[in-house]
Amino acid sequence: MTASTVSKPDLGRFGSFGRGVTPAQAKQIEALGYGAVWVGGSPPAELAWVEPILEATTTLQVATGIVNIWSAPAKPVAESFHRIEAAYPGRFLLGVGVGHPEATTEYRKPYDALVDYLDRLDDYGVPANRRVVAALGPHVLGLAARRSAGAHPYLTTPEHTARARELIGPSALLAPEHKVVLTTDPEKARAVGRKALDIYLNLANYLNSWKRMGFRDDDVARPGSDRLVDSVVAYGTTDAIAARLREHLDAGADHVPVQVLTRSENLVQSLAELAGPLGLART
Repeated sequence: MTASTVSKPDLGRFGSFGRGVTPAQAKQIEALGYGAVWVGGSPPAELAWVEPILEATTTLQVATGIVNIWSAPAKPVAESFHRIEAAYPGRFLLGVGVGHPEATTEYRKPYDALVDYLDRLDDYGVPANRRVVAALGPHVLGLAARRSAGAHPYLTTPEHTARARELIGPSALLAPEHKVVLTTDPEKARAVGRKALDIYLNLANYLNSWKRMGFRDDDVARPGSDRLVDSVVAYGTTDAIAARLREHLDAGADHVPVQVLTRSENLVQSLAELAGPLGLART
């Protein structure tokens, strides 16, 4: 079954993206009106951290952004999915992706490897509408639309979102991540943004993606141009940040995972400051 034959997940308009949200933080994030928490990095196949978050909340969705197909084999990932789904039906979204060629010696053609992985998830009974694919370029975006609920682009722009929507059609989920710095000082925001972007400025898949978006070689050379940073990192007043995030919705996104570039202990407060301007209904 392809994702196009089923309804896409309802994650709400905005979610939180991070690497180490606690169950207590997740409960507060849910109360602020965010529909999902996306946990980044390359978590191990066991996904043991998912149930504590779901147990602490009632409606919040939990998504992986992303499980790396090179480090988390499909069979144990599928077993984890079924374990979580049995306990918390419909509240876990499995995000998968190919990672970076620079990160593994086993790397082969990403598209073929991803197709094989999705085939294995099919074999192990993971439904297409409860998984998403990290996708940047047109081929993988198309694959995401055909073989999963949709696409989870990372480090992109609203212009990319508009093109992605054209490629994947109206039925597939589109959930682009966007980074945020809560400051009105451009130099401070760019310094924080550049620190977050630094690792990606040496990864071919992101460099190629940015160039497809129209950025030049000098934009994506370290430490990254102001133009690049300003395009993928939102800053300014909370109203200005919210307006930038809504540009993705206007361009065709269903849901925007917001990655606040701040210390973990400041995450909930930062999301609280954005909740009103984003129009979220607090409980």
